[in-house]
Amino acid sequence: MRYLLIFLSILISGCIGIPEGIEPVRSFEINRYLGTWYEIARLDHSFERGLQNVTAEYSPRNDGGLKVINRGFDSSSKTWSEAEGKAYFVEDKTTGYLKVSFFGPFYGSYIIFDLGQNYEYSLVTSTDKSYLWLLSRTPVIDETLKQRLLKRMTKLGFDTQALIFVEQSQKAGTHTH
Repeated sequence: MRYLLIFLSILISGCIGIPEGIEPVRSFEINRYLGTWYEIARLDHSFERGLQNVTAEYSPRNDGGLKVINRGFDSSSKTWSEAEGKAYFVEDKTTGYLKVSFFGPFYGSYIIFDLGQNYEYSLVTSTDKSYLWLLSRTPVIDETLKQRLLKRMTKLGFDTQALIFVEQSQKAGTHTH
């Protein structure tokens, strides 16, 4: 039993690690991060496959953590998908390094490694570089900024050729935030 507990603790702690070469932002201000973010681009993964018009909304929880609501429109089934999660700081509250859970007691890393001075964009990864999100406060991001961020992601070792650029339109349905 003791070996099982040690194995599980190693397994779970491995899910909230930081990929090599990635540094979470410092001087992070959670109150400025709260609210709605639009997903501009992502690397493919099963829990968002086929979704467009994806947003993430962050709000405070009573226990000091964050409530996370991810929404997206599945154009093949013409339905909205929504998942509610919770996030907590791994280090201090001024470091953009959180752990997030959408599936019970299992947490994954949520590492903000680039953030606009006015919190207008955010680059986020997880435990390894197969996870990547480019988020923006607006449904469309300036092309010059997008190209600069793509160069940064490539330099850090992310597969930017595999990025999915997310459609953000109001044509998807009657969903409101």
